[in-house]
Amino acid sequence: MSPCAACKLLRRRCAKGCVFAPYFPPDEPQKFANVHKIFGASNVNKMLKDLPVHQRGDAVSSMVYEANARVRDPVYGCVGAISSLQQQVIHLQSQLTVANAKILSMQMHQAKVVPT
Repeated sequence: MSPCAACKLLRRRCAKGCVFAPYFPPDEPQKFANVHKIFGASNVNKMLKDLPVHQRGDAVSSMVYEANARVRDPVYGCVGAISSLQQQVIHLQSQLTVANAKILSMQMHQAKVVPT
């Protein structure tokens, strides 16, 4: 059995009950590298051990998302990504409003042109 990505990066033997192994497979080393860089292995270990097993996968997904966001944008992290998406939604909503207004205008114009 090859060591999980965490144990490989930390250069330690991957024990049978390694808390990292189920969430950081050996073929995804960057996943743990980013989490380690942002949170630290000790903190991640403590967080995972403090959680019930059925919640650990969601916690790891959240940590990976936040760590990746922090690597991309060290200042704003997830908040920057969320803000950017909100701006895109606002822009798309305004485009949709303009398109709907054009459709309504065309329908009204067509209704005036076609005799009843």
